[in-house]
Amino acid sequence: MTVLGRIREQKLLFVTLLLFTLSVGILIGTLINTAVRAGADPPAAQDATPLAIPNPVQLSTAFTQLAKQLEPSVVNITSTYAARTTQRQQLPRDRRRSPMPSPDEGDEGFDLFRRFFGSPFPNLPEYPFRRQPGVGSGVVVDKNGYILTNLHVVEDANRIQVKFNNDPKEYEAKLIGSDFETDLAVIKIQNGGKPLVAARIGNSDAVQVGDWAIAIGSPFGLEATVTAGIVSAKGREGLGGEGHQLQRFIQTDTAINPGNSGGPLLNIRGEVIGINTAIATESGGYQGIGFALPINLAASVYNQIIKTGKVSRGSIGVRFQKERRDLLKAYGADQGVFIEAVEPGGPADKAGIKVEDIIVGYNGKAVQDGDDLVNRVSNTPVGTDATVTVLRNGKKTDITVRIAERAEVFPSLRGRRLRPEGSGGIEGTTQARFGMTIRPLTENDRERLGYDQKGGVLITEIEPGGFADDIGLLPRDIVTSINRQPVNSVEDVQRIQQGLKPGDAVAFRVMRVPQTRGGEWQAIFAAGTLPANP
Repeated sequence: MTVLGRIREQKLLFVTLLLFTLSVGILIGTLINTAVRAGADPPAAQDATPLAIPNPVQLSTAFTQLAKQLEPSVVNITSTYAARTTQRQQLPRDRRRSPMPSPDEGDEGFDLFRRFFGSPFPNLPEYPFRRQPGVGSGVVVDKNGYILTNLHVVEDANRIQVKFNNDPKEYEAKLIGSDFETDLAVIKIQNGGKPLVAARIGNSDAVQVGDWAIAIGSPFGLEATVTAGIVSAKGREGLGGEGHQLQRFIQTDTAINPGNSGGPLLNIRGEVIGINTAIATESGGYQGIGFALPINLAASVYNQIIKTGKVSRGSIGVRFQKERRDLLKAYGADQGVFIEAVEPGGPADKAGIKVEDIIVGYNGKAVQDGDDLVNRVSNTPVGTDATVTVLRNGKKTDITVRIAERAEVFPSLRGRRLRPEGSGGIEGTTQARFGMTIRPLTENDRERLGYDQKGGVLITEIEPGGFADDIGLLPRDIVTSINRQPVNSVEDVQRIQQGLKPGDAVAFRVMRVPQTRGGEWQAIFAAGTLPANP
């Protein structure tokens, strides 16, 4: 065999051995892999298909667009109250059933619902006043800062603050006017001249049962909450008790809860058709029955308030109850209003209208029922004469009646005003008031309080909702320095104030009375920025 033949034989042997080795490796790997698979658990659901997450797609719906459109116009309202510790602060006035017929109207019916607002007011025994917050909603109706809400959201508040969604700033608001009978109020915020986005006003007369209804507000303080439902009924009345007979509610199953009060009820076009005012509930929360005051009535109230600061309504001074068809028939009438009481000294009394008269006409037009009479009389300008046609002893008689102010005829209907701003502060202060009353420390003060250090002035009163209250100062605190300038007298405080203007930062150092007898006085540091209207 030649050398070349031997080389070829060796190559062939090498290739054969290589192929054999690879075949053995593949065989062993296959056996191992099969054994592993045989030992693994079988799939839990062999016929299931894995879920696939699609790419995000913007779904454009009417509700989505409506929520975006109305978000800048719906506000959260926080009302602050000064609660005296001598007695428990009461919640806003309850709506109670009265044994008397409603003035100029009929029986008020059942007290089905609660107004929804804020949180309970616990006793706080340490100091004469402590601030207590309540929460509601409102809707911007004018770009210059005018907001429509419920009266019970801001009634008797010492301070009103408004917050917009996605805006951390709280805007101070003042009450422009209110109407007790419809439970409406108009407030205004100062926003530095920046135009606001006003909600579009709809026509509540066009609302039909079954229409979509959307509520936006701050239930339980959760801002910009959107809920949807339908209009369940129209013209619900007799729910508010005496003094609220002008209310004719839109009923809805839209979810509304405590904190929604004063917020808007919208139609599917994003127009305001009502102001959410009340709920029927046994639990205090949503049970599918809510009530909104129609925007047509709310707009009429708003227009009067911005014009004169109040709402004026006419009255003739009579009382009656609804659905007295039996009495009407017995007295020879098919329709009209059976008079059960005449207010002494009122317009009807002066004109000669008597109990058992039946009012069948007003200014030449037939009166169908009590609602008809109330609407027409209340819209008659105060001071004008009206012709009232009564049926007496089977004969019709025209009587001229001079229309009077409703709240004057029935004083119980007068709405309560916002508490006046406190007169706290220091005599001779500038616009940079601190919202507190102080006086020099006397030797008797030092002995009585056990305070033996020099200097300082004593805080005797804190204005609820004022600057000092905001930063946590308390009555009986002793101010020792302001902005690191020592304070030894009232004049020192006045001098420091004169050098301050709204927007300046102010830091107080005060000594706080010991929490326990014989304890040590504690140095407290408090600071804040002076507001534009402290």
